[in-house]
Amino acid sequence: MNITSYSRSQIKEGLENARERHGEVNEHIRLLFAPEVINDDNFDRACDIYSRLDMSNYDTVVVVESYDKKLDKKLPMASNTFFETPLGKVPVDDYMRNEFCDEDDDFFIHDEAFNKNISLFQQLMFLQTLSDDFKALSVQIADPDPAIVKEIGYVLEEVLASRRALLIFSCELDNDRKKEFKKVVEMVENKNESGLMNYLNSGESYIKGTTSFIAGVIVANKWGLDLHFLRGEYEDYSGSLLTGYADRQKIIFS
Repeated sequence: MNITSYSRSQIKEGLENARERHGEVNEHIRLLFAPEVINDDNFDRACDIYSRLDMSNYDTVVVVESYDKKLDKKLPMASNTFFETPLGKVPVDDYMRNEFCDEDDDFFIHDEAFNKNISLFQQLMFLQTLSDDFKALSVQIADPDPAIVKEIGYVLEEVLASRRALLIFSCELDNDRKKEFKKVVEMVENKNESGLMNYLNSGESYIKGTTSFIAGVIVANKWGLDLHFLRGEYEDYSGSLLTGYADRQKIIFS
């Protein structure tokens, strides 16, 4: 059972409990790394990152996720005018969607990668519990080519740098893969982008949603953000090691 089966009150309670543990909201958060599938195992971890948000800081939320098949349309975006979850409808930011298409030829308004099971709807459940005043955009990465992944990172960074937008990158790495996570961290800290790309694309990292993760790291680096992945009390959970948020200036791992 994933979060789409949860009630608004259940999610609200989880967010409130998480906020009590870590304190106040963080007004400087620009992006999140969130599990592709949010369920009972990782619900508390997801609540931790989402409870840090002040949704009044954002007009639009862009959810980026990896598609498991290669498509002719490299970076498809759903043609919907709204996205609907059990908590209601969220309007699509059509202006921003068109701006992405104008910025790069690999972005297309195309529905082939869009279905009811994508991670977007699970992320929206948290956001709708926090706010009823935001727009959303779904971007799928449907080609593992490093050039495409770099391109989406650069376009997101350029288009959204001055916008009141929150970026959410869906990806997962199980807690029993701490050795692989450490290697990824070292490559990011050493700014070894080519090595990171090769390692992730080889499959040896065991990360699900590798293209989304890489795009998130590229944007974080471009914006000079601090990158924090949840550790400590969540060490024994089965949720993703990649659950985290990025804020402020410099890339770090806590």
